[in-house]
Amino acid sequence: MSYAIIQTGGKQYRVEVGRFYDVELLDVAPDDKVEINDVLLVNMDGSITIGQPRVEGAQVEATVMRHLKAKKVIVYKMKPKKKTRKKNGHRQPLTRIMVDAIKV
Repeated sequence: MSYAIIQTGGKQYRVEVGRFYDVELLDVAPDDKVEINDVLLVNMDGSITIGQPRVEGAQVEATVMRHLKAKKVIVYKMKPKKKTRKKNGHRQPLTRIMVDAIKV
């Protein structure tokens, strides 16, 4: 089983070939290919390569499936004894990508 740890949108993800992941919004149209070069670790059938901070020449190729929004998060602010209440919601924009290949 081969996998890689990538960094995109300020977050790190453990990705495998053939699976899809929801990452921070990417400025790429659906059905386009995207190459992620921020690869921190690669495990190819037991041989582990750790980058310092990135693995040189490693690359993850993925296809953008669609853009979506995450579940709504409710933000509720209240000041006691003041009759001040503020309710707000937020939905984070995401991009769903399908990992096609991990290249070292």
